[in-house]
Amino acid sequence: MNKDKVPTVGTLDKPENLNSLLKQDRGEDCLPCRIVGGGAFLGLAAYSYISGQRELEKNQARILASKSMFGMGSRRLGIASISIGLAWMGIWRLFL
Repeated sequence: MNKDKVPTVGTLDKPENLNSLLKQDRGEDCLPCRIVGGGAFLGLAAYSYISGQRELEKNQARILASKSMFGMGSRRLGIASISIGLAWMGIWRLFL
């Protein structure tokens, strides 16, 4: 049995540095992958916002007639929040 491969208690007691692990993991990310991924998230953000606003306008009379506690403003805010979140994910994927 080879004793060199068995870690000592001292090495097992110390946690690995998170920043060094993240730097090791980022090495496999190529530029075309970042461009495609970031563009996909930005496109999804635009599609989500445009289609969501269109559906709200189409169903505005039905939503207002339902007397729901979630009116048009909160629904618009929800759609905008989802779109902003997706756009942030795209920007993060592209640049960070």
